[in-house]
Amino acid sequence: MYSADRDAYRRQFVTAFQRHRAGAPLAPLERQLVAVILEHPEYHDLLADPERALGANFPVEAGQTNPFLHMAMHLTIREQVATDRPAGVAEVFRRLAARGDPLAAEHAMMECLGRVLWAAQRGNTLPDEGEYLDCLRKLL
Repeated sequence: MYSADRDAYRRQFVTAFQRHRAGAPLAPLERQLVAVILEHPEYHDLLADPERALGANFPVEAGQTNPFLHMAMHLTIREQVATDRPAGVAEVFRRLAARGDPLAAEHAMMECLGRVLWAAQRGNTLPDEGEYLDCLRKLL
């Protein structure tokens, strides 16, 4: 799913949402995308306008959240939990979700994921799984 081509990457979300709205059959990845999209109604108007969705910028400096990055981080966390990679992430999610809101658990975990990814990008290194797990455990 991940692509260096921003438009191709965004188009996957837009197309999955369009197909869902049209009642068309969805491929497995499209079902995953739609599940995240449906949990974020604040992004529906953007996704319903392909031209706007593909061309929009979301500068952090302006306090904007990139909806595509946000949804991709949900997918990343779901994949991590499903595979328990890094080891221990599934248990952290289970305990956070047991508080009553699995989506809120993912949002909390995204803070840690974002920090680790930012540090890796700035240092041109791989993400530090130990640092990630330490951050996640502090959420408990």
